Amino acid sequence: MNSETRLQALSEFLKTRRSKIHPHMVGLPMGKRRRTPGLRREEVAHLAAVSTTWYTWLEQGRDIKVSASVLDAISNALLLKPDEKKYLFALALEEGVKNEFSLEEETLINPSLNKILQELQYCPTIISDRHCHIVGWNKAAAHVFLDFDHIPLEERNLIRLLFARKEFRSLAVNWAHFVKGFLAIFRTYYGQYFADKWYSQFIEEMEQNYPEFQQLWNQGEVSSAPEVLIEFRHAKAGKMVFSLTSLQVQGDTDLRCSVYTPVDDTRTEDKLKRLIENNI
Repeated sequence: MNSETRLQALSEFLKTRRSKIHPHMVGLPMGKRRRTPGLRREEVAHLAAVSTTWYTWLEQGRDIKVSASVLDAISNALLLKPDEKKYLFALALEEGVKNEFSLEEETLINPSLNKILQELQYCPTIISDRHCHIVGWNKAAAHVFLDFDHIPLEERNLIRLLFARKEFRSLAVNWAHFVKGFLAIFRTYYGQYFADKWYSQFIEEMEQNYPEFQQLWNQGEVSSAPEVLIEFRHAKAGKMVFSLTSLQVQGDTDLRCSVYTPVDDTRTEDKLKRLIENNI
């Protein structure tokens, strides 16, 4: 991501978050003649104790100097959550790490992580890298989602598959809700590694090929580990309900485990056991 792209991403994020904060949420009166949802720029500037002109320049994506203390004040004014604040700081202070890698550089899962993956035999689990390329999965994931062995390595990107493959689109009862959790994770990587040009190229490709991607991406959700309750309508097992927990693996590999835990009292685990034992 070059400087222009970084500043554009910062601009879009600030506008999106400002539009989601209603005056009453920060102790301001609604007032009259409010044409757009959310706060006005001057209201954010007032809450952050900065000039309206300066904040306007920041939100317009101008290349101006910012400090951590001012970003703290803006974060408070926009009621940013911790992950959203980290994303703001990464873009505004140019903290994104330039650390590019390609699919040719094979990502190896160490034996202990592979052992954990296999032990979660009734919890569908997917391991992905910071580009959201799928680098590992267990038998349960192959039965609930699809067998990723049948997908070419270069196409094995979780974000792309969510939009491209009918298996994912028909599986989730609330597909948009399902996708938004992964896009929120993807945006945290985008902020951490904005100097990696792969992200801007991938986002441009997705926006061109999948209009729904652009709509959901523009909502600006950021979360490093969202916990999601998701209901599936599996073609062979019927209704299945899982709690999705996303865990970042410690170490320098920057891998992530997405674990789908069957919800108690839903017969989900029993159905999953039948799928695996009968190999269907």
